[in-house]
Amino acid sequence: MTIAAAPLFPSLSVTDLFTIGIGPSSSHTVGPMRAGAVFAAMATAHGQPHMVTCDLYGSLALTGKGHATDHAVLLGLSGWLPDRIDPNAVPDLIAAIARDQSLPLGGGTAIHFVEADHLRFRMGEFLPFHANAMRFTAHYVDGRQLEQVFYSVGGGAIRMEGADAGDRPNVTLPHPFSSGAELLTIGEQQGLSIADIVWANEEAFRSRAETVEFVDKVRQAMLDCIERGCRQDGILPGGLKVRRRARSLHQTLMASMPRIEPSHVFEWVSLYALSVNEENAAGGRVVTAPTNGAAGILPAVLKYYETFVSGANRAGSRTLLMTAAAIGFLYKIRASISAAEMGCQGEVGVACSMAAAGLTAALGGNNQQIENAAEIGMEHNLGLTCDPIGGLVQVPCIERNTMGAVKAINAAYLALRGDGSHVVSLDAVIETMRQTGVEMSSKYKETSLGGLAVNVVGC
Repeated sequence: MTIAAAPLFPSLSVTDLFTIGIGPSSSHTVGPMRAGAVFAAMATAHGQPHMVTCDLYGSLALTGKGHATDHAVLLGLSGWLPDRIDPNAVPDLIAAIARDQSLPLGGGTAIHFVEADHLRFRMGEFLPFHANAMRFTAHYVDGRQLEQVFYSVGGGAIRMEGADAGDRPNVTLPHPFSSGAELLTIGEQQGLSIADIVWANEEAFRSRAETVEFVDKVRQAMLDCIERGCRQDGILPGGLKVRRRARSLHQTLMASMPRIEPSHVFEWVSLYALSVNEENAAGGRVVTAPTNGAAGILPAVLKYYETFVSGANRAGSRTLLMTAAAIGFLYKIRASISAAEMGCQGEVGVACSMAAAGLTAALGGNNQQIENAAEIGMEHNLGLTCDPIGGLVQVPCIERNTMGAVKAINAAYLALRGDGSHVVSLDAVIETMRQTGVEMSSKYKETSLGGLAVNVVGC
């Protein structure tokens, strides 16, 4: 296989990959909310508009209702950001906009806003750069208009049309890498683990202490989400009438304690992923890792490490997350983590690959074994489609996270039982994922136009 050269890409940080926000989707909820907030600031900087409109295209239009894109845009235009809004306050904020037919643009002066007129779903229309596109327009009383197109490119990241993709702090990384081969070479030449390489690179952005604080905050948010999900019950919103299962499963497993059958370990891991993705589906607080649709895999594997691995400690958890981040960077640089571009292989597949690598590192694996685990994690997710029923991040998304978490653990132990040598390289499998995503029909890339989304009767 000929592996394509990595495109020019800005230096990435763990803060780009792991962000704390709300569900149900990083690309369809978190990204549009951020875009709305950015545009609100842009619009008010040019004066006070009397009207703002938003047009949604591609996947955002086709599955936006199920992914709460409409709510995200309204909240963003009102000045809210995903990491600062209380998920419990969202229903009242949305209801107030509908009731008053106005929203506080950028959190300031209220403008007339009627959702049916000012937020338009352009079904079947795609803009050329990316399948997740939105166009905001501000109208001023003197006849001026300000228009800006945004793309939600995966994991909650947004890109403005016409903006330089490399527009970010000018940093020089001590160990730049854009491929798995480069990562292994740096490790061998410098005598560094993959986690050490990421720790050193992060110091180009901030102090080591600040990065430790951030990683610990991400860890705690992941574990808190698992705990919240295990306490909740009821029916998930959206109309599919999917009942939460995490609380019942948690009670069943607790009743079996202290005796643990071998199968119980897999059930606990499934529970951890289930609880996170049920929280995500309900619009709760989650960590994009690397997306919301795949947000349960890394927390489940982290919780597995801390609960079931003898000698697990905080340093190991940090190593797990930093190593996972390195693998996530490679997918963002060389392919995409957007299901609208890659299908679910770009979300669940990438999260599985990241988690497998992270766990291998935490268990003491060397760089070659880590790279092998990451490759195994993706190789057996290649071709995974994104076909959410009803446009909701529920079926099959929630259960796919449980399977992805178990598969990641399996991949880690398979790699640890070998010496790191293997036939298929991580770079080759990433390029295969990219090619598969390019050739995959758009019906299977978060449009709900194919697969389970059209073949499940009555949904």
